[in-house]
Amino acid sequence: MRIFEINGSQVSEHSALAPLALPGACAASGYLWISLTRDEFRASLAEVQQILQSLCLSQLVDLHVADLLNDQLPSHYDYTSQYDVLVFRRLASGPTAPAANGNGNGNGSAGEAPLPTTPSRRGPPVLRRVDTRPVGFALFDRVLLSVHPEDGAVRDAFAARLLAAASPDDQGAPALDVRAISARVPTSTADLMLRVINQIVDRYLDMRRELTRQLDHWQTELIDPRSRFTNWSALMEARQSLHHLDEICEDQRAAIQDWIDSLETLPVPKNEADKRERELIMVRSRDVLEHIERVVHHVRRLEQNAETAVQMHFSVQGHRANDIMRVLTVLTAIFLPLNLIAGIFGMNFEFIPLVHKADGFWIAMLAMLVIALLLVVVFWRKRYLARTR
Repeated sequence: MRIFEINGSQVSEHSALAPLALPGACAASGYLWISLTRDEFRASLAEVQQILQSLCLSQLVDLHVADLLNDQLPSHYDYTSQYDVLVFRRLASGPTAPAANGNGNGNGSAGEAPLPTTPSRRGPPVLRRVDTRPVGFALFDRVLLSVHPEDGAVRDAFAARLLAAASPDDQGAPALDVRAISARVPTSTADLMLRVINQIVDRYLDMRRELTRQLDHWQTELIDPRSRFTNWSALMEARQSLHHLDEICEDQRAAIQDWIDSLETLPVPKNEADKRERELIMVRSRDVLEHIERVVHHVRRLEQNAETAVQMHFSVQGHRANDIMRVLTVLTAIFLPLNLIAGIFGMNFEFIPLVHKADGFWIAMLAMLVIALLLVVVFWRKRYLARTR
């Protein structure tokens, strides 16, 4: 569990939830970021609900609590009149078993049997990392509650950046001027949530180079007529992984689009500062959506390239088989008149021309050779024996 209080350009980390629930413990102009793993959220649910009631005068409803505890939930967006809930799937940093009390419907009970562990993917290492885990956000005006998988990699990485943005230097002065720090420290719970989501999406963008390199290697092997491609199982796994990644990104795009649509339906603030804050949130939301669309576009292009490479592979193999059959057909056509001559002179007749002559054998062989050479020249000029590059 990690708890941060953010007030302007100041960021402070707290070790426990209980003291923050006291009146006046949190500055009225600041907000809290409460980040927990699913096990920690399950264990400290009562404390979390208490501090939400104290600071936000509202609590999480049971269905949203079940959604935040569910390890199999796809990316989606939901809201109430008091808070918003956004579930966003991130790339898993390692094999992690799903939670024991989650199911695909968002409702869980302690008596149910645990779900099976996600099977490990085959193929290159970059495609094994397509497995994902959901990160849940409950967005209040003064509290951002985030529920992470057990490793908490995204939380810890962003927490380090957040503390570094507001940490003073050795002389006790801020590391940057006040305006620079304010630009780097999130100004609201929505801004903080979007920055964490943007960091998650950037990890998807980082996969593009490795995915492209691996599929380009397979594409080169598939198109090369001299290679014998045998890694079909890995290629099929790669296509399934790309399709799975496409579905994940589509869910992410739909969730962020629903979030943007809900922001657009809110009344326009009358205060200029609040209006500018709303515009900045909209800009950052559209930026996150654009990053997701870039991932979707790249994944679909890779899917098309893989499908095209497979089709070209079979086209090349079919063309190569046609070349082989053409050469065999030409050789058969060359030897067909020779077989005819040999068959004629092999008849059991007593009187056959050239049979009783001393040089009859050599005359027949010379005729067969001339016919064969003439046919080779004719087929060569017609490019039936030409080498295909």
